[in-house]
Amino acid sequence: MNRPDLPLILEPDALEPLLGNSDLLVVDLTKPATYAELHIPGAVYLDYGQIIAMRKPTMGLLPETAELERIFSALGIDDSVHVVAYDDEGGGKAGRLLWTLEVMGHTRFSLLNGGLHAWANEGHPLEQTAVTPSPRQFQAQPTTDPVADGDYIKQHLGETSIALLDARSADEYSGVKKYAEKAGHIPGAINMDWLLALDQQRNLRLKPDADLEQMLTDLGIRKEQEVITYCHTHHRSSLTYVMLKALGFPRVKGYPGSWSDWGNRPDTPIA
Repeated sequence: MNRPDLPLILEPDALEPLLGNSDLLVVDLTKPATYAELHIPGAVYLDYGQIIAMRKPTMGLLPETAELERIFSALGIDDSVHVVAYDDEGGGKAGRLLWTLEVMGHTRFSLLNGGLHAWANEGHPLEQTAVTPSPRQFQAQPTTDPVADGDYIKQHLGETSIALLDARSADEYSGVKKYAEKAGHIPGAINMDWLLALDQQRNLRLKPDADLEQMLTDLGIRKEQEVITYCHTHHRSSLTYVMLKALGFPRVKGYPGSWSDWGNRPDTPIA
C-alpha cells in the first residue's frame, strides 16, 4: 500500500485503520505478562533487554550492529516496513527502539502517542494471541548522527552551540540520589525530568507541542543548538530525544550509557 510517511508521533485513531497493512509493523515493548494479557492486534513482542548492551557498571549501551541486524530481521523489519512502537510506561522503551533504528539507518518509524494506556483506555481493539513475527532481511546502514558518547561530550563541554538535556529526576540531577560512583550532573546540563513531557490527564500522551516548546524555551533550549539528551542509561532520555525530533529540533543526539557511563568514569568532570 502506498501512502505518505506517517508522522513521528502517531495517534491511536490514526493507527487503527492501518492495522494489517503489510508495510506496517507494530512493535510491543510492554512487560511480557502485559503482552500475554492484551496487546494491539498484530503487534509483535520485543523484549527491551534485547536492544541494549551492558559493560558493567555502564548500562544502556548500543549492541553490536550484527546483533541488532539479527534481532530486527527476526522481528520482521526491512527497508519497506514502517515501525510503530509502543510500551506501557510513557514511551521510554519505545523511544529507545526508535532511536536505535535511526542509529542503524532505518528512519521509517512512529511512536504511538500514549502507548498502550491511550490505546486500551480509549476503546481500541485488543487481542491476547501472541503474534509470530514474519522474518525479513534487515540491513543496517549505521550512522553516528543520533549518537553522542562521553568523549564527544567532553570535547564540546561549555560550547553554547550545544545543549545538554538531563532527563533524570531532580534528585538525581542534584546528586541527592546516587546511582553511580559519582553523583550530580554533566557540567552545563539542564534538567527536565522526562515525566514533565507526559500528560497524565491524556493517557500518558506527550503534552501539546506549544506547552513543550514553552517549557524548553523557559529552560533556554533553542532549536539552533545541537541538543544531547541523557538520563542514567538513555532509556528515559530516549523519549526526550523523540520529543525534540517531533518538535522540529534539527540536531538531536542521545548518549548511550548516559550517567552510568559518565558517573563511573575517572576522567569526567561533574557538577
